[in-house]
Amino acid sequence: MKTPGEQMAELQRFYPDAKVIPEGGIEFIYIPNLKLPSGCTPEIVEALLCPVHRDGYPTRLFYSQQIANIPPKNWNGNIRICDRSWVSYSWNSRNGMELLEMVRYHLSTLTLAQ
Repeated sequence: MKTPGEQMAELQRFYPDAKVIPEGGIEFIYIPNLKLPSGCTPEIVEALLCPVHRDGYPTRLFYSQQIANIPPKNWNGNIRICDRSWVSYSWNSRNGMELLEMVRYHLSTLTLAQ
């Protein structure tokens, strides 16, 4: 497994503006221009990756707004992190993923029905 620094460098090859934002003992990863899978509306959002266990989920990807034109999801809104509101939906990931794999996994769920 890569070190945290190596994982962040790998993530930044795909998302050059990604940066770590610490809050409440968690190092969130802020991705200001996350391109969503084809067919999603909007096409690009701001995102905040929580790479550690939170709210009963191994990892979470929070979005700046709810995404349309996808299979129905159980959206949770108005989650306050880093002095702003985010939305996410209920979806369990698996443990042991590296940062880029987490982002790709969460994006893949936008095209899956629950």
